Amino acid sequence: MNLLSWIGRQAIELFSTLGFFFIVGLKAFTGIFSGTWSREDLFEQLERVGVGSVLVVSITSAFTGMVLAVQTLDQFVRFGATGYIGGVIALSMVREMSPVLTGLVVSGRIGAAMAAEIGSMKVTEQIDALRTFGLDPHVFVGVPRLLAGLVMLPVLTLFSFVIGITGGFLYVAAHGVNAHLFRRSVEALLAPSDIYGGLLKAAVFGVLIVVSACGQGFMAGQGARGVGTATTKAVVWGNMLILVFNYVLSSLLFGGIKG
Repeated sequence: MNLLSWIGRQAIELFSTLGFFFIVGLKAFTGIFSGTWSREDLFEQLERVGVGSVLVVSITSAFTGMVLAVQTLDQFVRFGATGYIGGVIALSMVREMSPVLTGLVVSGRIGAAMAAEIGSMKVTEQIDALRTFGLDPHVFVGVPRLLAGLVMLPVLTLFSFVIGITGGFLYVAAHGVNAHLFRRSVEALLAPSDIYGGLLKAAVFGVLIVVSACGQGFMAGQGARGVGTATTKAVVWGNMLILVFNYVLSSLLFGGIKG
């Protein structure tokens, strides 16, 4: 009986949290054209999400590309498939690794910061002050962050494509793979639809990160402990939503056997 009660409580908490995330995201989307949010805050968020994440995304992408090259080179050489190495690395980075890793990195770096900032605003009654002035906090606070995530995640992911593929190339080139062969393999296997699909994933992940971070910030409890808990939950929820939606989007965009 206790187990059933625990499962019931967890299910209620799960769906109530997802419902609140949906409300926060819906209000932010519908408030984009309202004009009741700060353009200066938008540029600040663009800098925080985009420029501030370039270094960590670059390092992560470069070494991910190298690891892909390490794992594929030996097997492809053994089976005489050297001509496919570049294309396989490029497809892996563009379809999966770059969008997912960029999303996870930004979720850990920016999602936590957003949740802590909004949680602190709630604790210090700044959220209540916005309501006093007739402003919807979900719009005033949420829209700049939503637009920043929607715009900068695809930009960072595109940057990750280039860095990751370059890292993989540097490794295989150091082990004797011809640069022209690598480039031809990429051109043969990588289609524009793969790039568009990867960028679409990144845009969705950007929205999920911001919605989960803002949602947890607005749900934060009182005091430093409440803010800390909201920050942790924002990262956990952001990462979990990224992985779940990555499967859904991969199935829709790249799933099935193509002749």
